[in-house]
Amino acid sequence: MREITYRDAIREALKEEMIRDSKVCIFGEDITEWGGSFAITAGFSKEFIEQRIRNTPISENIIAGLAAGSSIVGVRPVAEIMFNDFMMLAGDQIVNQIAKLRYMTAGQVSLPLVIRTVMGGGNSQAAHHSQSLIGMFMNVPGLKIVCPSTPYDAKGTLKAAIRDDNPVLFFEHIMLYSISGEVPQEEYLLPLGKASIKRKGKDITIVAISEMVKKSLSAASKLEKNGIDAEIIDPVSLFPLDMDTIISSVKKTGKLIVAYNGPTCNGAGAEIAARVAEEALDYLDSPIYRVAEKNCPIPFSPVLEKDIFPQEEDIISAASKLL
Repeated sequence: MREITYRDAIREALKEEMIRDSKVCIFGEDITEWGGSFAITAGFSKEFIEQRIRNTPISENIIAGLAAGSSIVGVRPVAEIMFNDFMMLAGDQIVNQIAKLRYMTAGQVSLPLVIRTVMGGGNSQAAHHSQSLIGMFMNVPGLKIVCPSTPYDAKGTLKAAIRDDNPVLFFEHIMLYSISGEVPQEEYLLPLGKASIKRKGKDITIVAISEMVKKSLSAASKLEKNGIDAEIIDPVSLFPLDMDTIISSVKKTGKLIVAYNGPTCNGAGAEIAARVAEEALDYLDSPIYRVAEKNCPIPFSPVLEKDIFPQEEDIISAASKLL
């Protein structure tokens, strides 16, 4: 099977859906000439008419409002917000309008929209461009949340998100764009709310989210040399969340580490840990460990930044404590 980058997988998904359905449109800051900050839509303006790919003002509130309004009247917009840090500027539109309108109209109004955004750090972009806010948005009923870790998952879930009749927040970690992986040439969709077992094991379960999947797989290889067989579960979607796959693994191993981007306190992994404690406590042989960012604004300094972000060494250390 061919291998393409995470960036190209997202580009293919967008292009294929725009060709398939004339109602799909894209808009965001600098997405025509430049293809956005990460060149995802580079060249699209030459292939699609101006009405289907548009630059917006530098206003995240306008971008989210345009996504809401256009989706209500039948368009399937894919809005790009450069960094998830800036979603705070569109907080009212996303949290109080987009997430609630379908419920408040008893299903008479659908909002089939996707907001693509970039999360995380790792290349010294400091406190305003390096956060991972997935845990914060998990606290908003009415939003589907997807954070794929591989090119295969990114393409399959983005296509599914565009076809979904509910609003979807699609988080892409900045350090994943250049990774490569196998992606079929034929069309495929991946259901939202289905976890992926990235590595089978019997001694310990590691639930890893987004960029932490890559680090967890590397840590698992090193743990194997010490006789520890780790199973890696990637939820892919945080809402809906596939707890069945996670709990099945915990029942087998009896031990759980949750590795995620974002602060340790009240992060996405904290919800998973709480759910496992509620639903599978009797199967746990030891406490649940969380491996996440320190509760601190992200520093610019590369040395300090690395210390703030969770590393594979932290996963190995947590596994050693559990065993």
